[in-house]
Parts: sequence; structure tokens; C-alpha cells
Amino acid sequence: MTGKRADYITWDEYFMGVALLSGRRSKDPSTQVGACIVSQDNKILSMGYNGFPKGCSDDEFPWGKENEKEDPYNSKYFYSTHSELNAILNYRGGSLEGSKLYVTLFPCNECAKAIIQAGIKTIVFREDKYADTPAVKASKRMLNAAGVRYYQYQSTGHKIELEV
Repeated sequence: MTGKRADYITWDEYFMGVALLSGRRSKDPSTQVGACIVSQDNKILSMGYNGFPKGCSDDEFPWGKENEKEDPYNSKYFYSTHSELNAILNYRGGSLEGSKLYVTLFPCNECAKAIIQAGIKTIVFREDKYADTPAVKASKRMLNAAGVRYYQYQSTGHKIELEV
């Protein structure tokens, strides 16, 4: 065989794959979200997934959301950290200025604030299933105002099977 292999994956496939794999670490029973932050020269800087902060036992804090109205303190929302924020907080290098974020679910307004402040300039998202919620509408408003570009990942249909 001469020449290079032609069926290698693209950068977007690679980094979205890393975000998807990161999301598999989440113990959230309803939504597993992963994120991967990448430098301008396609180097992975950090990864994250949704879960509880260090030291907050995932056996003691609530994973449910069913009782949110009656008992908000017995709901995951006050305790869980989103994948995007985890990826930003997990970064141990210098600046994230100019980097790109791959995430499996469009960021909420709280994560958008952190993304903007961290200097991330591009977001590639897989799903936007909460597009009509106030949190995502506010997120897009802030991202647009701050000049953060975002676009939806276009699946190529490649299937990659991993045995771990």
C-alpha cells in the first residue's frame, strides 16, 4: 500500500468523540454531558463532565430532580457542576484565550458566563434540546454580544466501536 490512509476522522469528529466519551463518566441518571477544550492548534487542553464537586459524595447528594418543587434541596440542581464549567476549572495551564469548546449539549447561561470570561472563542455543540428555555436563550444572547461563535456539530455518520 502506498500513500496515507483516507478514512481517518476529522478534528471535529475526534474532539466531539472525546466530549462524548467524557460524558460517559457522568453518574447523572438522566443527562450525561461531556466537554473538551481545544487550543487553536488542535491540542486538547482540558475535559469535563457533569457531576458533583470534589469532596461531595455522589452517594450522599441527590441525583434526582423529581422533588424539585417540594424540596429544592433534595434535587441535583443546587449541587451538580456542568461539564463546560468542569472543563474550565480542570484546566491547569495558562490562558484559555482563543480556544474552542466541544460540548455535547448547548451551554446554559451560567456556563456561558464562564466560557466568555475564560476567553473561549468558539463552541461546537452536538445537541440543543433546551433551545427554547430562558437559560439557553440568555446564553445565546450573551455569547452573541461577546462575539463567541457557536455552531452545531454535523454528524458524518462514522461509527467507531471501542472495547475498553
